[in-house]
Amino acid sequence: MEDSSSKQMPENLDDPPNSRLFVVTSRCVTEDELRESFCKFGYIQGVWLIKDKQTKEPKGISYVKFAKSSQACLAMEEMHGKVLLEGTKPIKVFIAQSRPSSRNRDIEDEELTRIFVMIPKVFTEEDLKNTFKEYGDIEYCVIIRNKSTGESKGLGYVRYFKPSQAALAIENCDRSYRAVLAEPRSKNNSSEDAGRNRGGDYSSADPPNQYPVTSPDQGGYSMLDFRQSELTRSLILTTRAALTQEQIFALFDIIPGMEYCELQRDSYGMTTGHALIRYNNLGSAVYAKEKLDGFEYPPGNRLQLIFYDDGESPTGRMATQMVTAQIFSSLWNGASSSKMIKPAGFSSASPVTRIQTDANLPPPKKLAPSDSKAKERLFVVFNPSPLPYDVLEDVFCRFGSLIEVHLVPGRKVGYMKYADKQSATEAMALLHGRTVNGVKLKVMLADPPREESHKRPRTY
Repeated sequence: MEDSSSKQMPENLDDPPNSRLFVVTSRCVTEDELRESFCKFGYIQGVWLIKDKQTKEPKGISYVKFAKSSQACLAMEEMHGKVLLEGTKPIKVFIAQSRPSSRNRDIEDEELTRIFVMIPKVFTEEDLKNTFKEYGDIEYCVIIRNKSTGESKGLGYVRYFKPSQAALAIENCDRSYRAVLAEPRSKNNSSEDAGRNRGGDYSSADPPNQYPVTSPDQGGYSMLDFRQSELTRSLILTTRAALTQEQIFALFDIIPGMEYCELQRDSYGMTTGHALIRYNNLGSAVYAKEKLDGFEYPPGNRLQLIFYDDGESPTGRMATQMVTAQIFSSLWNGASSSKMIKPAGFSSASPVTRIQTDANLPPPKKLAPSDSKAKERLFVVFNPSPLPYDVLEDVFCRFGSLIEVHLVPGRKVGYMKYADKQSATEAMALLHGRTVNGVKLKVMLADPPREESHKRPRTY
């Protein structure tokens, strides 16, 4: 075990939950400097610096324990990325995992913003929002309803934009709401567990998992026939990843002619894993099916597309048969799969790019020589999973001087090595907090390798 500061830790470091911060600083930062920097956010119950077992020198890792969860969350929001001492690198601040936790990753901000509440059955979504809006800006409210009758079950979810707002709501709302943090959507919780955790039997209280195995009779798609239809202008998309409406729209809008795109939601307001896409001509729909069926977006999530019977008349279908035959002939017998077809109604189309991002990326640049001296390294955290090497290289090379990309095996982190500090700074400024191919990036300056370490030197 590594040594901490001389002060004794309290018996329960996780009471209340999420009230302890994990702080990465320069090794020269002292306990008093940490306390002085964080005390403005609330009462601090303890500060502990982790020290090397042999040298007794600080390792640049600390814990700060607050009396309230809202204080810890606010400190995380305000202090992450700040510089404590002149000449030192920005600090990194996260909510610490509970000590008995079996998790092997940081607690994500998204897991701290959604609360589960018990409400009167007469409440509407507007009533729910008005009740909890005093604690912060609300992203959405959902009331859990019986799928058959549509009646409220007296349960709901409130999603805030910031973790500190959700924590304030839990701490200060009326006790009758029994507000708690909602279980992460990626957890595989049964409805029985949800009921026991709340002290009752609330069947179907929790939302679907983030990567559910969806079934045809769920939610808004209960009236749609999922059997493969004849060629039509409409497509049904099935995805196991929790894609947003904006992501699906951006992906299918690459192919000209899209006139309708809707992500389907169930009675809980959660996505069902299905979307309906319709084009204004058959050629575009066939091309979308050919190019995007089986496409991995985000990486590891294979999209499935089938044609959907949109009620087009038999006469209309007969009129499209010649167009269809020409399209399939071009796809399978004539043009190469790497070339674009030209459906009726437009002269050309743009290929599906392999980089889908909300950042405005500069054009690609050449890599620096592999034997270049590294002037700066970036530390990148991926959520939910790392991107492929070639995609990362394509994205991070666009700022110039990229030497190499290294992914840490078995973890959702990696390093980008640059031969120029300015290039690394520009990459961090543009890509931090951005989404690339459905993967959210946290981009930070990496700590320099310890020269005095007795361990093997890093090769990345």
